[in-house]
Amino acid sequence: MVFAGINYLAVAMATLVGFAAGAAWYRTFAPQWMAALGKTKADLTLRPRPFVVALVAQLVMAFILAGTISHVGAVTIHNGVVVAAFVWLGFVATTIAVNHGFQGLPVSLTLIDAGHWLAVLVLMGATIGFFGI
Repeated sequence: MVFAGINYLAVAMATLVGFAAGAAWYRTFAPQWMAALGKTKADLTLRPRPFVVALVAQLVMAFILAGTISHVGAVTIHNGVVVAAFVWLGFVATTIAVNHGFQGLPVSLTLIDAGHWLAVLVLMGATIGFFGI
């Protein structure tokens, strides 16, 4: 399942691992997340569209992360985790911090959302490293 240096099985598994991590993260931090948004459970309507968007976005994320890891050197769990952490710090955490800052959102929401993406990316990187090329 390797084509052009990308292991598609690794990408698919990383996508599923990332999606599951998001579900576990927000299930764990749902009360704090809703409080930071100023919402209650009654305010939220679960619709399929955001979940589909999240799954597709995480597929793209896993694919790009796999390509980035493969350009750094050996595709290992260690390299996967390190590259994922750098990608998170350089692009994801900074973007969330800027957006939340200008939107006037609480720091607690920034920490919850940024923490989610750190967990997702590190788990994706470890998964891609585990499967290798």
